Amino acid sequence: MKSAKQVLSLLFIAMLVVLAACGNGSANDQSAKDKNKDSASKGGNIVLSGSSALQPLAAAAAEEYMNENTDAQIQVQGGGSGTGLSQVAEGQVDIGNSDVFAEEKEGIPAEELVDHKVAVVGMAPVVNPKVGIEDITKDDLVKVFTGEIKNWKDLGGADQKITLVNRPDSSGTRATFVKYALDGATPAEGITEDSSSRVLKLVNETPGAIGYLAFSYLDDTVTSLKLDGVEATDKNVQSGDYPIWAYEHMYTKGEPSGLAKEFLDYMVSDDVQKNLVPEQGYISATDMQVERDAEGNIK
Repeated sequence: MKSAKQVLSLLFIAMLVVLAACGNGSANDQSAKDKNKDSASKGGNIVLSGSSALQPLAAAAAEEYMNENTDAQIQVQGGGSGTGLSQVAEGQVDIGNSDVFAEEKEGIPAEELVDHKVAVVGMAPVVNPKVGIEDITKDDLVKVFTGEIKNWKDLGGADQKITLVNRPDSSGTRATFVKYALDGATPAEGITEDSSSRVLKLVNETPGAIGYLAFSYLDDTVTSLKLDGVEATDKNVQSGDYPIWAYEHMYTKGEPSGLAKEFLDYMVSDDVQKNLVPEQGYISATDMQVERDAEGNIK
Protein backbone atom coordinates (compact mmCIF):
# COMPACT_ATOMS: atom_id res chain seq x y z
CA MET A 1 0.00 0.00 0.00
CA LYS A 2 1.28 3.47 -0.95
CA SER A 3 2.00 5.91 1.79
CA ALA A 4 0.13 9.21 2.07
CA LYS A 5 3.28 10.96 0.90
CA GLN A 6 3.46 8.84 -2.28
CA VAL A 7 -0.23 9.45 -3.01
CA LEU A 8 0.24 13.21 -2.69
CA SER A 9 3.26 13.07 -5.02
CA LEU A 10 1.27 11.17 -7.63
CA LEU A 11 -1.62 13.64 -7.38
CA PHE A 12 0.79 16.56 -7.78
CA ILE A 13 2.33 15.01 -10.91
CA ALA A 14 -1.13 14.39 -12.37
CA MET A 15 -2.07 18.01 -11.79
CA LEU A 16 1.07 19.18 -13.60
CA VAL A 17 0.23 16.97 -16.59
CA VAL A 18 -3.32 18.36 -16.75
CA LEU A 19 -2.13 21.95 -16.46
CA ALA A 20 0.48 21.41 -19.18
CA ALA A 21 -2.13 19.93 -21.48
CA CYS A 22 -4.45 22.88 -20.87
CA GLY A 23 -1.64 25.31 -21.47
CA ASN A 24 -0.69 23.65 -24.74
CA GLY A 25 -4.32 23.64 -25.76
CA SER A 26 -4.62 27.35 -25.02
CA ALA A 27 -1.43 28.04 -26.93
CA ASN A 28 -2.63 25.96 -29.87
CA ASP A 29 -5.99 27.73 -29.79
CA GLN A 30 -4.28 31.12 -29.76
CA SER A 31 -1.96 30.05 -32.58
CA ALA A 32 -4.96 28.94 -34.62
CA LYS A 33 -6.72 32.23 -33.90
CA ASP A 34 -3.63 34.18 -34.98
CA LYS A 35 -3.38 32.12 -38.14
CA ASN A 36 -7.03 32.66 -38.91
CA LYS A 37 -6.62 36.37 -38.24
CA ASP A 38 -3.70 36.52 -40.70
CA SER A 39 -5.73 34.68 -43.31
CA ALA A 40 -8.73 36.92 -42.77
CA SER A 41 -6.64 40.03 -43.27
CA LYS A 42 -5.81 38.84 -46.80
CA GLY A 43 -9.42 38.08 -47.71
CA GLY A 44 -12.29 40.23 -48.92
CA ASN A 45 -13.31 41.91 -52.15
CA ILE A 46 -12.01 45.05 -53.85
CA VAL A 47 -12.57 46.68 -57.23
CA LEU A 48 -10.03 48.67 -59.26
CA SER A 49 -10.89 50.79 -62.29
CA GLY A 50 -9.27 53.32 -64.59
CA SER A 51 -6.15 53.46 -66.74
CA SER A 52 -6.02 50.96 -69.60
CA ALA A 53 -2.25 51.51 -69.71
CA LEU A 54 -1.97 50.17 -66.16
CA GLN A 55 -4.62 47.49 -66.60
CA PRO A 56 -2.30 44.67 -67.80
CA LEU A 57 0.02 45.06 -64.79
CA ALA A 58 -2.85 45.47 -62.32
CA ALA A 59 -4.63 42.40 -63.71
CA ALA A 60 -1.49 40.26 -63.67
CA ALA A 61 -0.67 41.31 -60.10
CA ALA A 62 -4.25 40.67 -58.99
CA GLU A 63 -4.16 37.18 -60.46
CA GLU A 64 -0.90 36.31 -58.72
CA TYR A 65 -2.13 37.77 -55.44
CA MET A 66 -5.37 35.77 -55.58
CA ASN A 67 -3.43 32.60 -56.38
CA GLU A 68 -1.52 33.09 -53.14
CA ASN A 69 -4.53 34.32 -51.13
CA THR A 70 -7.55 32.31 -52.20
CA ASP A 71 -9.98 34.21 -49.97
CA ALA A 72 -9.26 37.47 -51.81
CA GLN A 73 -11.30 38.68 -54.79
CA ILE A 74 -9.80 41.53 -56.84
CA GLN A 75 -11.64 42.84 -59.88
CA VAL A 76 -9.71 45.03 -62.35
CA GLN A 77 -11.68 47.22 -64.74
CA GLY A 78 -10.59 49.73 -67.41
CA GLY A 79 -12.42 52.86 -68.48
CA GLY A 80 -9.56 55.38 -68.56
CA SER A 81 -7.76 57.41 -65.90
CA GLY A 82 -10.54 59.98 -65.58
CA THR A 83 -13.02 57.23 -64.84
CA GLY A 84 -10.75 55.65 -62.25
CA LEU A 85 -10.16 58.95 -60.48
CA SER A 86 -13.81 59.99 -60.43
CA GLN A 87 -15.01 56.56 -59.31
CA VAL A 88 -12.54 56.27 -56.43
CA ALA A 89 -13.32 59.85 -55.36
CA GLU A 90 -17.04 59.00 -55.32
CA GLY A 91 -16.45 55.75 -53.42
CA GLN A 92 -17.64 53.55 -56.27
CA VAL A 93 -14.36 51.58 -56.37
CA ASP A 94 -11.63 50.88 -53.84
CA ILE A 95 -8.68 51.87 -56.04
CA GLY A 96 -8.58 54.26 -59.00
CA ASN A 97 -5.81 53.60 -61.54
CA SER A 98 -4.39 56.60 -63.37
CA ASP A 99 -1.57 57.60 -65.72
CA VAL A 100 -1.81 61.19 -64.50
CA PHE A 101 -1.66 62.94 -61.15
CA ALA A 102 -5.10 63.56 -59.67
CA GLU A 103 -4.24 67.26 -59.60
CA GLU A 104 -4.10 67.25 -63.41
CA LYS A 105 -7.73 66.20 -63.82
CA GLU A 106 -10.34 68.92 -63.58
CA GLY A 107 -13.14 68.22 -61.12
CA ILE A 108 -11.20 65.63 -59.11
CA PRO A 109 -10.87 66.38 -55.34
CA ALA A 110 -7.17 65.50 -55.27
CA GLU A 111 -6.85 66.55 -51.63
CA GLU A 112 -9.15 63.65 -50.64
CA LEU A 113 -7.09 61.04 -52.49
CA VAL A 114 -3.88 59.27 -51.51
CA ASP A 115 -1.38 58.57 -54.30
CA HIS A 116 0.42 55.22 -54.53
CA LYS A 117 2.96 55.18 -57.39
CA VAL A 118 3.38 51.56 -58.44
CA ALA A 119 5.37 51.84 -61.69
CA VAL A 120 6.41 54.02 -64.62
CA VAL A 121 5.19 53.52 -68.18
CA GLY A 122 6.70 54.81 -71.37
CA MET A 123 4.44 55.74 -74.30
CA ALA A 124 5.28 55.83 -77.98
CA PRO A 125 3.75 57.06 -81.23
CA VAL A 126 2.96 53.97 -83.33
CA VAL A 127 2.18 53.63 -87.03
CA ASN A 128 0.95 51.00 -89.43
CA PRO A 129 4.04 49.03 -90.60
CA LYS A 130 3.44 50.03 -94.24
CA VAL A 131 3.70 53.77 -93.49
CA GLY A 132 7.41 53.56 -94.27
CA ILE A 133 9.02 55.72 -91.56
CA GLU A 134 10.73 54.81 -88.28
CA ASP A 135 11.73 58.22 -86.92
CA ILE A 136 9.92 61.52 -86.51
CA THR A 137 10.78 64.90 -85.03
CA LYS A 138 8.59 66.32 -82.30
CA ASP A 139 7.76 69.27 -84.55
CA ASP A 140 6.55 66.94 -87.31
CA LEU A 141 4.65 64.79 -84.83
CA VAL A 142 2.73 67.86 -83.69
CA LYS A 143 1.99 68.74 -87.32
CA VAL A 144 0.73 65.20 -88.00
CA PHE A 145 -1.60 65.13 -85.00
CA THR A 146 -2.93 68.65 -85.56
CA GLY A 147 -3.68 67.87 -89.21
CA GLU A 148 -1.08 70.17 -90.77
CA ILE A 149 0.66 67.21 -92.40
CA LYS A 150 -1.88 64.93 -94.07
CA ASN A 151 0.18 62.45 -96.14
CA TRP A 152 3.13 60.29 -95.15
CA LYS A 153 5.00 61.13 -98.39
CA ASP A 154 5.63 64.59 -96.89
CA LEU A 155 7.81 62.87 -94.27
CA GLY A 156 9.57 60.51 -96.68
CA GLY A 157 7.11 57.68 -96.27
CA ALA A 158 4.49 56.06 -98.46
CA ASP A 159 2.06 58.06 -100.56
CA GLN A 160 -0.69 57.37 -98.06
CA LYS A 161 -3.25 59.55 -96.31
CA ILE A 162 -2.66 59.84 -92.56
CA THR A 163 -5.38 58.46 -90.32
CA LEU A 164 -5.28 59.62 -86.70
CA VAL A 165 -6.26 57.20 -83.93
CA ASN A 166 -6.84 58.94 -80.60
CA ARG A 167 -8.00 58.04 -77.13
CA PRO A 168 -10.95 59.88 -75.51
CA ASP A 169 -10.51 62.97 -73.34
CA SER A 170 -10.84 60.86 -70.18
CA SER A 171 -7.75 58.83 -71.10
CA GLY A 172 -4.57 59.33 -69.10
CA THR A 173 -2.57 57.94 -72.02
CA ARG A 174 -3.99 60.72 -74.20
CA ALA A 175 -3.26 63.36 -71.55
CA THR A 176 0.34 62.16 -71.21
CA PHE A 177 0.86 62.02 -74.97
CA VAL A 178 -0.63 65.47 -75.54
CA LYS A 179 1.44 66.99 -72.73
CA TYR A 180 4.84 65.44 -73.45
CA ALA A 181 4.72 64.50 -77.15
CA LEU A 182 2.58 67.30 -78.58
CA ASP A 183 3.59 70.06 -76.15
CA GLY A 184 -0.07 70.60 -75.29
CA ALA A 185 -1.39 70.91 -78.84
CA THR A 186 -4.94 69.63 -79.34
CA PRO A 187 -5.13 66.65 -81.74
CA ALA A 188 -7.28 66.98 -84.85
CA GLU A 189 -10.40 64.86 -85.32
CA GLY A 190 -9.77 61.23 -86.11
CA ILE A 191 -10.85 57.83 -84.90
CA THR A 192 -11.35 57.62 -81.14
CA GLU A 193 -10.93 54.30 -79.33
CA ASP A 194 -11.75 53.62 -75.69
CA SER A 195 -8.92 51.18 -74.99
CA SER A 196 -5.24 50.72 -75.79
CA SER A 197 -5.89 47.20 -77.10
CA ARG A 198 -8.34 48.63 -79.65
CA VAL A 199 -5.79 51.28 -80.70
CA LEU A 200 -3.21 48.54 -81.29
CA LYS A 201 -5.63 46.53 -83.43
CA LEU A 202 -6.86 49.52 -85.42
CA VAL A 203 -3.39 50.92 -86.20
CA ASN A 204 -2.32 47.48 -87.41
CA GLU A 205 -5.37 47.05 -89.64
CA THR A 206 -5.72 50.62 -91.01
CA PRO A 207 -3.44 51.81 -93.85
CA GLY A 208 -1.73 55.09 -92.96
CA ALA A 209 -2.80 54.97 -89.31
CA ILE A 210 -0.91 56.55 -86.42
CA GLY A 211 -1.77 56.34 -82.73
CA TYR A 212 0.01 56.08 -79.40
CA LEU A 213 0.44 53.27 -76.91
CA ALA A 214 2.05 52.44 -73.59
CA PHE A 215 5.19 50.32 -73.94
CA SER A 216 3.28 47.46 -72.30
CA TYR A 217 1.13 47.16 -75.47
CA LEU A 218 3.90 47.38 -78.07
CA ASP A 219 4.46 44.41 -80.34
CA ASP A 220 5.59 43.69 -83.89
CA THR A 221 2.14 44.33 -85.39
CA VAL A 222 2.88 48.08 -85.33
CA THR A 223 5.99 50.24 -85.72
CA SER A 224 6.94 52.40 -82.75
CA LEU A 225 8.61 55.61 -83.89
CA LYS A 226 11.82 57.11 -82.59
CA LEU A 227 11.33 60.69 -81.43
CA ASP A 228 14.08 63.05 -82.60
CA GLY A 229 16.27 59.98 -83.08
CA VAL A 230 15.73 58.64 -79.56
CA GLU A 231 14.30 55.14 -79.32
CA ALA A 232 11.28 54.39 -77.17
CA THR A 233 13.07 52.13 -74.66
CA ASP A 234 13.03 51.63 -70.91
CA LYS A 235 16.66 52.74 -70.68
CA ASN A 236 15.95 56.05 -72.42
CA VAL A 237 12.93 56.67 -70.21
CA GLN A 238 14.95 55.95 -67.06
CA SER A 239 17.66 58.41 -68.06
CA GLY A 240 15.16 61.11 -69.02
CA ASP A 241 16.34 61.15 -72.67
CA TYR A 242 12.94 59.96 -73.89
CA PRO A 243 10.23 62.37 -72.73
CA ILE A 244 6.92 60.49 -73.18
CA TRP A 245 6.35 58.66 -69.91
CA ALA A 246 4.16 58.77 -66.85
CA TYR A 247 3.92 57.37 -63.36
CA GLU A 248 1.32 54.68 -62.91
CA HIS A 249 -0.76 55.72 -59.91
CA MET A 250 -3.15 53.74 -57.76
CA TYR A 251 -5.30 56.20 -55.81
CA THR A 252 -7.37 55.50 -52.70
CA LYS A 253 -9.87 57.76 -50.97
CA GLY A 254 -7.99 58.36 -47.74
CA GLU A 255 -5.49 55.90 -46.34
CA PRO A 256 -6.19 52.33 -47.48
CA SER A 257 -7.13 49.50 -45.13
CA GLY A 258 -7.95 45.81 -45.31
CA LEU A 259 -7.45 44.08 -48.64
CA ALA A 260 -6.83 47.38 -50.46
CA LYS A 261 -3.82 48.06 -48.22
CA GLU A 262 -2.62 44.46 -48.48
CA PHE A 263 -2.77 44.60 -52.29
CA LEU A 264 -1.05 48.00 -52.51
CA ASP A 265 1.73 46.74 -50.23
CA TYR A 266 2.05 43.76 -52.57
CA MET A 267 2.27 46.07 -55.61
CA VAL A 268 5.40 47.77 -54.24
CA SER A 269 6.99 44.56 -52.93
CA ASP A 270 10.27 43.32 -54.42
CA ASP A 271 8.47 40.34 -55.91
CA VAL A 272 6.29 42.59 -58.07
CA GLN A 273 8.75 45.44 -58.69
CA LYS A 274 11.70 43.27 -59.68
CA ASN A 275 9.83 40.56 -61.55
CA LEU A 276 6.26 41.29 -62.61
CA VAL A 277 6.76 44.99 -63.45
CA PRO A 278 9.48 44.43 -66.10
CA GLU A 279 7.84 41.21 -67.33
CA GLN A 280 4.68 43.18 -68.11
CA GLY A 281 6.56 45.95 -69.96
CA TYR A 282 6.72 48.57 -67.20
CA ILE A 283 9.56 50.25 -65.32
CA SER A 284 10.01 50.20 -61.57
CA ALA A 285 9.85 53.73 -60.15
CA THR A 286 12.98 52.95 -58.14
CA ASP A 287 14.93 52.47 -61.40
CA MET A 288 14.23 56.01 -62.60
CA GLN A 289 17.18 58.41 -62.68
CA VAL A 290 14.83 61.41 -62.89
CA GLU A 291 11.64 62.45 -61.10
CA ARG A 292 8.65 64.39 -62.40
CA ASP A 293 6.03 66.36 -60.50
CA ALA A 294 2.39 67.06 -61.38
CA GLU A 295 3.40 70.19 -63.31
CA GLY A 296 5.79 68.17 -65.45
CA ASN A 297 8.97 69.56 -63.88
CA ILE A 298 11.92 67.19 -64.05
CA LYS A 299 14.52 66.93 -61.30
